[in-house]
Amino acid sequence: MERIVRRMRELYPVSDEALGLLAGRLERRVYAPRTVIVEAGKADRRVYFIERGMTRSYSLWDGREVTSWFSLEGDVTCSSWSLYRGRAGFEYVETLEETEAYVTTTGELTELYGLHIDLANWGRVLQQENFLLLQDVHLMRLNLEARERYEMMQRLFPEVCRRANLGHIASFLGITQQSLSRIRGRRD
Repeated sequence: MERIVRRMRELYPVSDEALGLLAGRLERRVYAPRTVIVEAGKADRRVYFIERGMTRSYSLWDGREVTSWFSLEGDVTCSSWSLYRGRAGFEYVETLEETEAYVTTTGELTELYGLHIDLANWGRVLQQENFLLLQDVHLMRLNLEARERYEMMQRLFPEVCRRANLGHIASFLGITQQSLSRIRGRRD
């Protein structure tokens, strides 16, 4: 859990005691590439701490997969609707690479938040940072030309640009794969 702990402590100084309690509630799982770990329309009360690998969150719109987020080593992914509202969400989460994750339930995580204020503060800061990144992405999609969107993505998410396939990146940027290929061809 080295990468998970490092990332948690980059966001907030979580105590060894709190991390020990969290570790005791986590189950290690390894998922093959292209495994759907969260399904739209189903309540999923699990939280996935990613030690190794990458996932993407996406929704289906008019039969097309529209990528909304990527999660890498040290990140946490889950169904936001299930976490915050206890209901089925509209997004899928799938692994893009072999992914090692440590899994707990939303109930156990919430219980730990009540026991350790440093874990609760870490969760708050994590959501705050993700909210700000989502805001940047939203504004990027509204205000920037396709080339500028890709350049911003390279600055914000360089690992995703190196590891995700072109179709997923294009979908995230709200452009066609052909447009992204042309943009990348001009830069190389």
